[in-house]
Amino acid sequence: MREGVLKYGSALLVMFAMTLITLGLTYAQEEKTGKEGKPVKIVIQKKKAVKTSYAPVTITESFEDMMARMKAAKPEVMKRHMDLLNERYDLSDNPAKDVTMSRGKSIQQGVRVKLPKDVTWETLAAMTPEDIQAKDLFPKGLLPLPHPNHAEGGMLFPKFHINEIKKQEGRDLTRFDLDYDLPDHFLSEFPPPIYLTTRPDLGDVSQGKLVTIANYYELFNGILNPKQLEGLRLLVTPFPQQNFNQTEDRRSEQPSRGVVCFDCHVNGHTNGATHLVGDIRPQEFRHRLDTPSLRGVNIQRLFGSQRALKSVEDFTEFEQRAAYFDGDPVIATKKGVNILERGSQVHFMAEVQELFDFPPAPKLNIYGMLDQKKATEVELRGQDLFFGKARCSFCHHPPYYTDNLMHNLKAERFYKPHMFNGLMASADGPIKTFPLRGIKDSPPYLHDGRLLTLEDTVEFFNLILEVQLTKQEKDDLVAFLRAL
Repeated sequence: MREGVLKYGSALLVMFAMTLITLGLTYAQEEKTGKEGKPVKIVIQKKKAVKTSYAPVTITESFEDMMARMKAAKPEVMKRHMDLLNERYDLSDNPAKDVTMSRGKSIQQGVRVKLPKDVTWETLAAMTPEDIQAKDLFPKGLLPLPHPNHAEGGMLFPKFHINEIKKQEGRDLTRFDLDYDLPDHFLSEFPPPIYLTTRPDLGDVSQGKLVTIANYYELFNGILNPKQLEGLRLLVTPFPQQNFNQTEDRRSEQPSRGVVCFDCHVNGHTNGATHLVGDIRPQEFRHRLDTPSLRGVNIQRLFGSQRALKSVEDFTEFEQRAAYFDGDPVIATKKGVNILERGSQVHFMAEVQELFDFPPAPKLNIYGMLDQKKATEVELRGQDLFFGKARCSFCHHPPYYTDNLMHNLKAERFYKPHMFNGLMASADGPIKTFPLRGIKDSPPYLHDGRLLTLEDTVEFFNLILEVQLTKQEKDDLVAFLRAL
């Protein structure tokens, strides 16, 4: 609170009070007794903030001023976030020599999460969650991962995807306020192959191309039926989104036609594009979202990491009506929400999504288990651990390695709630069990992408599940996961 004693005439006083109100301030006045013209005491205080689930509809700052302000802030915003990543992880390019993704991209190997000083994974695993929390020893790389600018959020795409979309369509997905954060070598191969449940004989039907509005018909005419072709067309058709639209409240320099479903779920898979979930408030509690693959949605019964939508049709309709606009239908109306027709458009889109299959896994038999004649001893030991000591199979059942349920890992047992880079690290709550089939093709891992490698993932669950795996057992388990 600040006070000032000002001499104003009554008209000026009214104007002054109105200005304060416009600026979000309140005032009180106290007239001292005495002769006319005695000073009027003006008490100015900030209005108490009101909690709200809604974003502002009316933008009072010009687009030019807003863009200039955000561009000027961008270097510091990105430096702060990259400092966090470098503090948490070893981001170097260290590919595995004996295994690749389906189209040949190298897989990153090794534990990348950095440990606190004078601590080993073995000493951590021997401690109780309470001791780790009390001594603040939970590795920072195992904590929730914030968005590059968590207070701002929004869809953010890797540079390689931005370049290819600009080349094919002339549509620019560049944000003037932010750049994508994770190095390319930690992401899925681009463009990823497409396998269809209906035509496994064709193998990869993408022909090594990124499927867009410019080529989808050429690639899939004669393979999909007309209904599925129309569904695919809608999956690659741009529609307005929170950050990419034609209003002054956008994050692209030029008015944008929007985004397509395949901008995140590239070729029915993923490119690592990130966002914030739309179903949590306030902002600091929203989770970063690592785009999940659409491969195998035909065997899934829950959709969304926590929303637990019950069908791919619900998921498809929800994405454009709500998730595209941070769960805010008021803003969606302003920016041009695309209302899909449930009986045809949603159904067509859902049908083609349910055709995307997992990549081939030549070492698995028809039960989703390792073929004893094809697997190595290391992989077989890893399988025994998966179904035994490591307790992975409690949630991940073959043949697709999901139980179609949600589970609460209660990772908050290991750390105290605290804020960093705009994110409040606290209890995550129950999270969907994602399928593990084809898992080597889908880095990074966990719902927010905080785990960069399968080795990081094994260390995380070794702590969370308190299973006390040895170094050799961890290596064996990683080998089995790569075979899925």
